[in-house]
Order: sequence, then C-alpha cells, then structure tokens
Amino acid sequence: MANILTHDGYSVAVVQEPETSLAEDVKVTTRAINAFDGKSILVGHSYGGMVITEAGVNPKVAGLVYVSAFQPEVGESLLNLVKKTPPVGDSIKATADGYLYVDQAQFHADFAADVSAAEASFMARSQVMPAVQTASAAVTQAAWKTKPSWAVITTADRTVNPELQRFMAARAGSKVVEINGSHAAFIAHPADVAKVIERAAEQADQQ
Repeated sequence: MANILTHDGYSVAVVQEPETSLAEDVKVTTRAINAFDGKSILVGHSYGGMVITEAGVNPKVAGLVYVSAFQPEVGESLLNLVKKTPPVGDSIKATADGYLYVDQAQFHADFAADVSAAEASFMARSQVMPAVQTASAAVTQAAWKTKPSWAVITTADRTVNPELQRFMAARAGSKVVEINGSHAAFIAHPADVAKVIERAAEQADQQ
C-alpha cells in the first residue's frame, strides 16, 4: 500500500511503533509527524487507531484514516472497547511476562483470511508483541472530535468486530467505506485502502 501511495506522489512514513506503551507509541508517531514539512494524514490499523486518536491532535495533522481500527472516545481503552463488543475470533494470547500475540495456529483464519497461506504464515512468525498495558491504557484526547476522519470497515474481520467498527465510526462522524475483507485488508486489498487514504488527503486539503 505504501508503494501505491508513493507512486501516486505522496510522501509516506511507515512508523515502527515499539508497542511498549500507548504513551511511547504516541511519542514515536509525533516524531514522524514533525519530521514532515506541511500537514499529514494519519493512518492507523487496529491498535494503531488508538495511537492516531491521541497523536492526531498535533496541529500538523489534517485528517485521520482508521483501517479495521479502534477509534476511542476520551477515557476509553482498547480493552474497554473489546469488552463492549468482543471479536468473533479468540486467538489473542498473553505471554507469562505480559505481552500479547495472535496464536500462530489461528492467525490465518482470524487475522488474515484473505491473504495467502504462505504470507499469513510469515506474518504470524514475524508479528510484534505489544505489551498488555497498551490494551489497558485510556486515551486522553480524541483527535476525531476536531479533525475530519475516514473509516475502512472490514466486514469479515474476526479480530475487531465489524459492529464495533461501525459503532465507533458513526460516533465519530467518520466517512465510511466497507470492504469485504479480513483484519489484514490493507495487505489483501491495498488498492482499495489506498484509494480511501488518497481521498482523505484530497478532501482534508480542501477544508
């Protein structure tokens, strides 16, 4: 997807969040925002939606795109939202020392059903394990209250319940595009997701 956006003339940064805490991930994202001249569109996938909701208050952010993502209100954590509307799948596990991961045996079915088995296997083996505390940390600011937002809802998602995605997007007043895809739709349907991001960049620039 980054290649599509770059080909179409956009400057792209793929932020490598440490996922040790929400505060640290926001700090790393803010550093990337400030490295660009001009304004940016923040794109968050899954837990990344928590990060862009907080980091997006930066005045250099023009808009937000949520892809199969959590879109919290102030005071909400990822854990609050999951308990509100649990996912279909049950593949998230915790290590003894407090980190989360997707069970490799269930990864293809629950996380990336529309990705090839070989690619899903590699994704499962190379996944970053977020600290449990990232799931329990509440956001203190919600950028979607003051910035335009878009939401890509993945209707076959077994990791973030599609009904939860719809609820959060409606609450935020996000412009919604639904894709019949898994939680990994940004990999399985990159052109569709890139189209939403480019539309966001064009429309945010006009506001």
